[in-house]
Amino acid sequence: MSKEYTVAILGATGAVGNCMIQQLEQSSIPVKELHLLASARSAGKTLTFRGQEVEVEETTPDSFEGVDLVLSSAGGSTSKKFLPEAVKRGAVCVDNTSAYRMDPDVPLVVPEVNPEALDNHHGIIANPNCSTIQMVVALEPIRQAFGLKQVIVSTYQAASGAGQSALNEFYQQAQDYLAGKKMTAEILPTKGDKRHYPLAFNLLPQIDVLEDSGYSHEEWKMIHETKKIMVGDMDAAEPKVTATCVRVPVGISHGESVYFEVEDQSATADQIKELLQNAPGVVLQDDLANQVYPQPLTAEGKRDVFVGRVRPDYENKGAFNMWIVADNLLKGAAWNAVQNAECLVERGLI
Repeated sequence: MSKEYTVAILGATGAVGNCMIQQLEQSSIPVKELHLLASARSAGKTLTFRGQEVEVEETTPDSFEGVDLVLSSAGGSTSKKFLPEAVKRGAVCVDNTSAYRMDPDVPLVVPEVNPEALDNHHGIIANPNCSTIQMVVALEPIRQAFGLKQVIVSTYQAASGAGQSALNEFYQQAQDYLAGKKMTAEILPTKGDKRHYPLAFNLLPQIDVLEDSGYSHEEWKMIHETKKIMVGDMDAAEPKVTATCVRVPVGISHGESVYFEVEDQSATADQIKELLQNAPGVVLQDDLANQVYPQPLTAEGKRDVFVGRVRPDYENKGAFNMWIVADNLLKGAAWNAVQNAECLVERGLI
């Protein structure tokens, strides 16, 4: 008889936590018992898992007694506080916050790209940033076949990437604007910063805080996470990565325009499309004659990474451009975390 697992979801009442419950329901992980953990103000609420009502509990260190697997998406400070307590009690944790991503002792894993990194875990596995995940899923088969020298990405990131409250605020702003009312902004571009701007009918070229380098922290994350996932070194000289991250008035699903240069200059766009057609986790939508290409509305609710508009760069030999879209709450967060958990189970690492 296969082993069954006691699972805890930390941050169960948030947007990603809710998605984690749904993805866990559909996963191959045999769940014996599920604990839903959140803050004191959410304790006592009930959520549904496989047709059964499960009561939300206030998180304490003792919440992890007897737990085999923790899926976490409750904010970095909460992860820092509670995940070491979970590990101490014998659990393996997959964390969807930024708390451990750049820790050299914590694997940063996208199952289609570097599942072998799970073998070296010490109790915590980090889920990468949503915008990084979809990009590396699309780029890795190309890197494996032709090498990868440089990546320049511009992101078009949905409101939900900043959480449920930001999504709600965006929808309210759109209604107010169309009704001729004044829009109010209290969250975006980032809640902790000095000024806030409306997202509805607008573009915000700031995601996370702006750093002295001139980059936003989101851009910094994309640069260094890509290197850590692909080559195991966040400061690797290659591939060179540059990012410009923009919040756009879309509810769910991030878009990315990606320019990349390969080492093998004999590579063709047709060869790259064929690779993507057969790549795990990728759906190629590239039929320009019929205007078929990835869009946020059609990616929403799906686990795959959608790629299209693959074309050679006219100005630079060995360079190409493509367009990538994925549901940031699923592949960009909850599904990638559950996928990592499935891999841990398959590899006998829990």
